Amino acid sequence: MPDIFFGGNKLLNARKILKKVPLEQNMVVADLGCGGAAHFTLPAAKMVGDKGKVFAVDVLKFVLDSVQSWAKMEGITNIKTIWADLEIFGSTYIKSLSLEAVLLINILFQSRKHLNIFKEAVRILKPGGKLLVIDWKLTQIPFGPPPEIRVKKEEVKAIAHQLGLEKINEFSAGTYHFGLIFQKPL
Repeated sequence: MPDIFFGGNKLLNARKILKKVPLEQNMVVADLGCGGAAHFTLPAAKMVGDKGKVFAVDVLKFVLDSVQSWAKMEGITNIKTIWADLEIFGSTYIKSLSLEAVLLINILFQSRKHLNIFKEAVRILKPGGKLLVIDWKLTQIPFGPPPEIRVKKEEVKAIAHQLGLEKINEFSAGTYHFGLIFQKPL
C-alpha cells in the first residue's frame, strides 16, 4: 500500500504528515476513525515498529476487517483493531493516559459530536502526548464532503483549548486539508 492517500483528486502523504508529530519507534498510538484502507494506520504501524502499537478504531466492523487484511498483506503485526463509537466517551476501552499520539484524520465532518470525540482522545493521551487533526478545508470543490458539514479549523482549535490542549503546529496537510497538532500538558 502506498504512503499517499488518494481521496477524490486530493493527495495526503501519510508518512510526511506523521513525521510532523513525530511518530517514532516504540510509541503507542491510536488512529480514531481509521477507515478501511488504513491509509494512516499502516504507515503509523511501520513508524512505531514491532515494539510499538497502533490501535485502529472505527465504528464499522467491516472497516476493521479490512484493516486487518491490509496489515496481514503488509506483514504488520502491531495493529490492534477496536470497534467503538467515538461519539460515546470511553467507548474505545483504551486505558486512560496510555498513548503518545492520537490521530483524527478526516473524521470530524462525519459527526456533530466533536467535543465527545476530542474528550476521548484527551482521555487516552499521556501527559505530553500529541493529537494530530487533519480535516477538509472549507474550499468549494467538486469532491469530498459538502462544505456545510466540514468542521471549521477555528472550532477545532476552540475545542482543543477548552480541553487544555496546547497548539504546537498548524500546517497545510495538502491543497484541500488543514493540519493541526496539539499537545496535552505535562
